[in-house]
Amino acid sequence: MRIVVLGAGSLGSLLAGALAAADADVTLLGRDSEHVRRVRDDALRLTRPDGTETRVPLAVTTDAAAAADADLLVVCVKSYDTADALAGVAEHLGGADVLTLQNGLGNAETVADYVPRERVLAGTTTHGAVREAPGHVRHAGRGDTTIGRYFAPNDARVDAAADALSAAGIETTVTDDPEVAVWTKVLVNAGINAATALARVPNGALVESEAGERVLRRAVEEGVEVARAEGVAVPSDAVERTRAVAERTASNASSMRQDVERGRRTEVEALHGALVRRGAANGVATPVNETLADLVRLAEEG
Repeated sequence: MRIVVLGAGSLGSLLAGALAAADADVTLLGRDSEHVRRVRDDALRLTRPDGTETRVPLAVTTDAAAAADADLLVVCVKSYDTADALAGVAEHLGGADVLTLQNGLGNAETVADYVPRERVLAGTTTHGAVREAPGHVRHAGRGDTTIGRYFAPNDARVDAAADALSAAGIETTVTDDPEVAVWTKVLVNAGINAATALARVPNGALVESEAGERVLRRAVEEGVEVARAEGVAVPSDAVERTRAVAERTASNASSMRQDVERGRRTEVEALHGALVRRGAANGVATPVNETLADLVRLAEEG
């Protein structure tokens, strides 16, 4: 299977590096940057969860034509870059399946604006990745990965994609309802991301204080109501699942916190913002998520 990973951020670099280390036929496709140049010239410096470090030779390019012979394109760009990224690569894709492993709501629908709906896969991963420096990515923690066709039944090509990721140490299962998986991940992010970004605390702080517990619970409960209003059967224990993730990643800085601290644009619109907009469309009040979203927007402007 020929795989192209679109997006040379922390997750994209981790996935491409893990695949390359497992001798998969993989190329990392990103924008021109010091990180991309360093990987191209010196290989990817990959730190494993146990602290061991390896240098992984990895094909990396900025040329969208590299996707021309791909069987699978894995989209790892930020949610707000989905449309631009797909617009740049779609004409080269041929018959490739396109898998989004991005945060937030609406990414599969955006991908479907550029490729046939039956070729769109969506999923989630809870593997942690941090880009420590140009050319260096740290696998911050192992997790679960779930994928499936978003608009069509699964087939052997989905199984092959899952097998390729699993062989690279990214254990992946196939689901017949990736929409539920995507929503469940959104609920976890809603409970953790904005609160930790605004308070500048690690994930575990949310389950170590009454204040953190309240924010986490209220944000997730609102998201559950929005999901159910949209007909998505998210798990009834969404709050407990979010608490478990916060405990398991207690020392981690959420991606949104990293973005705020580095002065970068966040994915708040695809997460808390999306819950607020969909809540309004369905008559569901989301005051906690609305407040969190506005505070993150304010932090971005500052």
